[in-house]
Amino acid sequence: MISTTELPSTRPYLIRALYDWCSENGFTPYVAVKVDASVQVPREYVQGGEIVLNVSMDATSALKLGNDFIEFKARFGGKPCDIMVPVERVMAIYARENGQGMAFPVSDDETGLAPALSAVAGQDVEIADSENPTPPPSTPTRPALKRIK
Repeated sequence: MISTTELPSTRPYLIRALYDWCSENGFTPYVAVKVDASVQVPREYVQGGEIVLNVSMDATSALKLGNDFIEFKARFGGKPCDIMVPVERVMAIYARENGQGMAFPVSDDETGLAPALSAVAGQDVEIADSENPTPPPSTPTRPALKRIK
């Protein structure tokens, strides 16, 4: 039996589930990534240490949503690129059209704290998407949860 300290992360399973949900319902799945040295993306598209990637079937080829890495090929400004993102660097996966999805904590390299997620907090984000070079509309801000007494 596996102890709770040895359990594998649920993050890759949730990412795959939300990717499938987006795809099956006609939405465009976007992945927000906190970039560090382990993330292989075109650095010129990184803003504020983050990048948002369109991972739809139309925007990628050879997409692999693995337990450790998300890997695919995409074009950025017409130039082909191999993309590799460690799953633990994924801040969120969501539908571009309505903002529905899930956010994940990602440790900041220097502080160990999870930063605010601009991709799901309703702020503008830069989109690295050769198919749709303009950013999506801001995702709706969700109200804070209230404790029911």
